[in-house]
Amino acid sequence: MKDGFLKVAVGTPRVAVADCRRNGEETLGLIREMAEKKAKLMVFPELGLTGYTCGDLFWQETLLEAAKAELLRLAQETAQVDALIFLGLPLVYEGKLYNVAAALNRGRVLGLVPKSHLPNYAEFYEARQFTAAGEESGTLLLGDQEVPFGTKLLFTCPDMQGLTVAAEICEDLWVPQPPSIGHALAGASVIVNLSASDEVTGKDSYRRSLIGGQSARLVCAYLYATAGEGESTTDLVFGGQNMIGENGRILAEGKRFANETVYADLDLAYLAGERRRMTTFPAAGDSGYQKIPFRLCREETALERYFSPQPFIPFDKGERDGRCDEILNIQAMGLKKRLEHVHGQYAVLGISGGLDSTLALLVTARAFDMLGLPRKQITAVTMPCFGTTDRTYQNACELTRCLGATLREVDIREAVTTHFRDIGQDAGTHDVTYENSQARERTQVLMDIANQKNGLVVGTGDLSELALGWATYNGDHMSMYGVNASIPKTLVRHLVRYWADTCGEEKLSAILLDVLDTPVSPELLPPKDGNIAQKTEDLVGPYELHDFFLYYMMRVGYGPAKIYRVAQKAFGGTYDRETILKWLKKFYWRFFSQQFKRSCLPDGPKVGSVALSPRGDWRMPSDACVSVWMEQLEQL
Repeated sequence: MKDGFLKVAVGTPRVAVADCRRNGEETLGLIREMAEKKAKLMVFPELGLTGYTCGDLFWQETLLEAAKAELLRLAQETAQVDALIFLGLPLVYEGKLYNVAAALNRGRVLGLVPKSHLPNYAEFYEARQFTAAGEESGTLLLGDQEVPFGTKLLFTCPDMQGLTVAAEICEDLWVPQPPSIGHALAGASVIVNLSASDEVTGKDSYRRSLIGGQSARLVCAYLYATAGEGESTTDLVFGGQNMIGENGRILAEGKRFANETVYADLDLAYLAGERRRMTTFPAAGDSGYQKIPFRLCREETALERYFSPQPFIPFDKGERDGRCDEILNIQAMGLKKRLEHVHGQYAVLGISGGLDSTLALLVTARAFDMLGLPRKQITAVTMPCFGTTDRTYQNACELTRCLGATLREVDIREAVTTHFRDIGQDAGTHDVTYENSQARERTQVLMDIANQKNGLVVGTGDLSELALGWATYNGDHMSMYGVNASIPKTLVRHLVRYWADTCGEEKLSAILLDVLDTPVSPELLPPKDGNIAQKTEDLVGPYELHDFFLYYMMRVGYGPAKIYRVAQKAFGGTYDRETILKWLKKFYWRFFSQQFKRSCLPDGPKVGSVALSPRGDWRMPSDACVSVWMEQLEQL
């Protein structure tokens, strides 16, 4: 439960239709398995103590009393289980029969939630036996307990901030206005659904979309338990497609026709942060809900949740390729609009043979194609200086020629040497002045050539560099439109790789692949034996780590200690704890100290959920202190 994580489980026992004791034993066996794995919230299917397919046997008092007795027995049997448990059964309330979800905790039945919407079409005829829940609420005597009964019940945990659970049952999710909407608006962060959804062709994907969509719409976790093998197959088959969703993402899904129990680590702190961030998500108000407390022991959740080491990059190749094409179009459309607005016919950019300028040139070429302008009106300027290597120089030149742009070379060595003499800089002192003088000279050259052409300077800097402040102020920091402004470095690589794989030009593809194979470097220091002497990641740290830190700080809202914890899981076997902590400290220090560079960024298109534009996603004082964040890291 540390850091807001909570382990949950959804299971489907193998039922025997109308045999409550046997079904209770099967359920109890699963509860014990879940408890061994430290699950704190357990959900089972609709009418699981009797079986969903009892038909008119639900009219038999013998069955109903057996189900009630089994519920009370299970409550006693689970008195030492540290979990909130939801079971399904039929119960009579004020003379009518209801399809109910019962919540158990520490030997007590805490509440009974009846089903609101009864399907009575196609293969369903629930209204034949059951009564739909109304707005009324009350209590029901179970053994010696007066148990709350009604649809507006919230189960709250004082032992874990942010854990509030509510229930709905099967069809309730399928209707135009599910009860879970009201539950979430009243403060529920977790919705459980006890279901018995039969299998027909294609229904699995529809269920998945419903659960993913509802968890996204309500910014909640959604635990879905459905009936499976053991139910009557007189007319229907049940597949047990258990699922756990969280804010639009399916964290776990059981194999159909296997009665598979699934587990997941919910991130309740993340959900709470998302709700705070979304100004359109209303604050929980007094909406007539009854809050019922339950208890859990506080203990650290052993994380099994998967954290991708590249959170900006889809794992599936098909999805990744689609995303790359979409991003390239967003970048190109942004530049296209800017060129149209200023009646621009020309674009100018620096081409270094590195990843960022390569991507910027590819995007500019696509924008010119969209505009119907000849690519020769793109001027790609190579500006060799003290650190330029033959490899990057040749790649820059050949790439420009392959794309049909105009190549222009401006050797800036003499201009920078003259500048050194003017300001009294020793050319043998390879300090920040030595490096930044080259970057600012290049920007001046680009701006002036753009003036000659009446064109725009296209910026090449990426999101990772902006986060770290790894740009020369008023040097490569500046342009007239920054097409890469919200592209993290790890994604830049995939975009260039996608172009190489899909361009259909062997020579162009070979150049792009060699660019991908070249170490990331600003090339501001003289080469050693003809090779790049200055490797960026040796100085600021691995970009894959920094992009991971940036994503979980900006998009998910994690604090430093939590980022450190999940980074160890994501990069286990790649980086040790000390290395991760070293670069995490560097990340926070640079992120705070370099905000002044982000406060005056050129325009550029947002392409994903993380961006640092001072006009959009990120508005931070340039002199904000990092001490609170660093103190947390010093305690690790």
